[in-house]
Amino acid sequence: MFDLSAMGIGYGSLLMLGSMILLLLTGMQLAFVTSLVALVFAIGWFGVGALPLITSRLYSFVGSYVFLAVPMFVLMAALLDRSGIARDLFDAMKVFGRKLRGGVAVQTLLVAIVLASMSGVIGGETVLLGILALPQMLRLGYNRKLAIGTTCAGGALGTMLPPSIVLIIYGLTASVSIGDLFKAAFLPAFILALAYMAYVLILCRIHPEYAPLPTAEELAADNDVNYFKALFFPLLTVMTVLGSIYLGVASVTEASALGVVGILISAAIRRELDFSMIKDSAKATMSTCGMIIWIGIGATALVGVYNLMGGIDFVEEIILALSGGSVMGTIMIMMLILLVLGMFLDWVGVALLTMPIFVPIIVGLGLDPIWFGVVFCLNMQVSFLSPPFGPAAFYLKSVAPKDISLGEIFSSLLPFIAIQVVVLALVIFFPELALWWK
Repeated sequence: MFDLSAMGIGYGSLLMLGSMILLLLTGMQLAFVTSLVALVFAIGWFGVGALPLITSRLYSFVGSYVFLAVPMFVLMAALLDRSGIARDLFDAMKVFGRKLRGGVAVQTLLVAIVLASMSGVIGGETVLLGILALPQMLRLGYNRKLAIGTTCAGGALGTMLPPSIVLIIYGLTASVSIGDLFKAAFLPAFILALAYMAYVLILCRIHPEYAPLPTAEELAADNDVNYFKALFFPLLTVMTVLGSIYLGVASVTEASALGVVGILISAAIRRELDFSMIKDSAKATMSTCGMIIWIGIGATALVGVYNLMGGIDFVEEIILALSGGSVMGTIMIMMLILLVLGMFLDWVGVALLTMPIFVPIIVGLGLDPIWFGVVFCLNMQVSFLSPPFGPAAFYLKSVAPKDISLGEIFSSLLPFIAIQVVVLALVIFFPELALWWK
């Protein structure tokens, strides 16, 4: 076989990147692209003897105890999606939200915060809000772009708010405490959510016609709500999951299992739990987790091979050379790389491909990897909403009214993307926002 090592790490890196782009353009899934490229380069660069080293890296990835938290939180999201808990929560909050101009949009964001704090998965939350909140705002005469943008951006808050799956994957990849990541992400996520709400309220103050107030008859029709049933179970689940983590009572993995049990008990008490619900939730969980695991296997293999080739040192030299040795310049280059990759790749692939390279550079510069995890998470927030492949927009499109186009969704998200970039810049320039708990 041709000896790929003869071309050197520079040309080898270009060939690896070019091979991946060409294979992705054929429509091949990212997991199989990375696995195939890793296999070819492992054999072509080192010979067959390098394969056991790659398999050992794969085992360490899939065998991590903390990784068990991922299917648990995904299962929580799937159960929420199929129960009436989110619907009742939204109905209970609309009594207060509709009395304020722009209140239903703010209420949508508050419900998004609660749902995100229960599961940490964006797909289910965006779909739920698309079903519950978007038709309600459109029926009340809200500005279309405001309603669409609020629903989609709110659904993506699960990326930032603990127990975020993005933070869990970052913690696994960077070998840092996931509990510390949850603490670090709390304040930036809170700031981001407040910034969304402030934007909505200010916009509705400037343009009152964007958010008409309901009539007295409409308000009277909203009073028939069982607040105990609507609020008790979601808030209890949030307190159980996050409280047990922050108080040190349970690990992230144990807390995720407690959350699943809490949702199951809540659904049973509400008389919504049946075999069909459990079966559908389990199938959805297996599908999502299978995707994450396969991408993880391929990315771990590829990064392992690239590391053996000397690629991580090569990338570090390139980034430091381009930044002129400036710490902030290095961070800006990393942010640009992540923003570009996030437009075209799934966040799991972005995390597993880049973090093994970026985190050692961050540590070498004397920066905190916990802080960088929050910065990475905020960057992925932007990618979830950004064209051309922002997944939150596609999730919303799947349940939005037929007359709402994908282009309209992306255009509606532009103000919220700008807010995300501002909050990202704040956390970059003021690391104390993420390290407040230390």
